[in-house]
Amino acid sequence: MIDLPTDLPADIVPLSWLLGVWEGTGVIDYTSGDRHFSGEFAHRVSFSHDGGDYVNYAASGWFLADDGARHPLVAEQGYWRLGRPAGDADAGPALLPALEVRDTPRTADDVESLRNAAGGFDLEVAIVHSDGTSELYVGQVQGPRIDLATDAVVRPASAKDYAAATRMYGYVDGHLLWAWDIAALGGSLASHASARLARAD
Repeated sequence: MIDLPTDLPADIVPLSWLLGVWEGTGVIDYTSGDRHFSGEFAHRVSFSHDGGDYVNYAASGWFLADDGARHPLVAEQGYWRLGRPAGDADAGPALLPALEVRDTPRTADDVESLRNAAGGFDLEVAIVHSDGTSELYVGQVQGPRIDLATDAVVRPASAKDYAAATRMYGYVDGHLLWAWDIAALGGSLASHASARLARAD
C-alpha cells in the first residue's frame, strides 16, 4: 500500500508514489562491440519536492566488486514534471518572474485536463550526470508505471560516447523496479541495467 501525502501541489500528484528515498541493488549487463560489462551494483534514489510543480531527483550508484569493495558510478540529479505548456502565471525562463499572479493554486481539475489519449500524463524529465552529460526525456506516467525515452542527449567533449536511452519505472509489491536501456560506446540501444529498490525512509 502507498501512503500518499495530502499537501502536494496538484501537478505532482500523478508522481507522488515515487516520493521518498529508495535503496537496493541491481545488475549491469551491456555489450558494445567486443566489450561486455556485467556485475552487481548498489543504488540509492531520492524523489522529493519543495513545493514547486516538479519533483526533485537524485541518484547514486556503486559497483560491487567481488572483493566487497564499492566503486562509485556516475551520479545523477534532475527534475521530473508533467508536460504542459508554460503560461503567463509560470516563472521563467531563467530568473524572469511570472507575467501574472495566479490567485489560486492549480487544482486536481487543472491536472486532469492534462490526461493524454492513453489515460496517462505526459512527462518531461531533465537529468544531468556527474560527468556533464545531460538528458531530456519525454514519456508518460500511467498509474504506478513510467515509460521514458530520450528526446535529446548533450555531452561535453570529455564525456564518453552516449547517444540515447529509455527508462522504465514501476511500483510492484512495495518496491520500485526500474530498467534502463542505453546506446553508448558506439553500440545500439540495448538493455543496460535494472534494479529492485525498497523504501529507505
